[in-house]
Amino acid sequence: MSNKYLIFLGCAIPYRVSSYEISARKVLDRLGIELVEMPEFNCCGLPLDPVSHDAMLVLAARNLALAEQQGLPILTLCPGCAGTFKKVNMLLKKDKALRDMINNHLKETRLEFNGTVDAKHLLQVLKEDVGVEKIKTAVVKPLTMLKVAEHVGCHLLRPKEYSGFDDPEDPQVLKMLIEATGATCLDYIGETECCGAPSVGVSDKVALQLAREKLSHVKKVAAQALVTICGFCHIMFDTNELRIERMFNETYGIPILHYTQLLGLALGIPAEELAFNELRVDPSKILKAVDEGTE
Repeated sequence: MSNKYLIFLGCAIPYRVSSYEISARKVLDRLGIELVEMPEFNCCGLPLDPVSHDAMLVLAARNLALAEQQGLPILTLCPGCAGTFKKVNMLLKKDKALRDMINNHLKETRLEFNGTVDAKHLLQVLKEDVGVEKIKTAVVKPLTMLKVAEHVGCHLLRPKEYSGFDDPEDPQVLKMLIEATGATCLDYIGETECCGAPSVGVSDKVALQLAREKLSHVKKVAAQALVTICGFCHIMFDTNELRIERMFNETYGIPILHYTQLLGLALGIPAEELAFNELRVDPSKILKAVDEGTE
């Protein structure tokens, strides 16, 4: 376990979901996790896998080798990045021939993969390294007035042989961490279903229908917000909820919150420091409920 990590932001989060990065940095600092910047990092490799599996392996291995030079584990906010690093780390440690091939590429940049560091998603760090009890102790404004739903997404927990820290069919870690803030986490139909984002490039209509179904089920249990831990899932819901309302003549009014924003409120961090202003679906009802419930 560690309280010091190399932060890996990936490609999309700094440019499209800065609210996730901002709120994550705030809560991790409050919980005593030190983040070290590593400007030499490249893309995790995941987007290239369908085009060139070897290129994906080299890109991921290069990042892991850079982390090994620093002697620090990697913390990611993106489940796709975390899953890629875990998979490549495991594959290269098990397969010497593959490791030698990848290292043959890496030696051109004077790097070598040895498999001496781990990579974890934020959720895993909070569960395993910070700990639920420490989070509960750090809470100064219990969010007992809130009832929310969770969306874990696909990449963090699948394939299970690489992720390994929660059950993809019945995930409990995010629920546990939500309840550590004092909020109630509601069950709903289709919790483990995809947000629809991976389908956007194939069929916008299918993607929006998948997101609509999720939002409909969340609305049925009267959740005040949907909590995500994936930048792409957040974009899919937060960007498209208003669009879906117009397309299907429906109303949801469900703010899409990063878990780090929810946790930040419970830790007493002001909403303006958690980038609530960057959310497209108005979160003012949530913030008002928290203000009125903690006076």
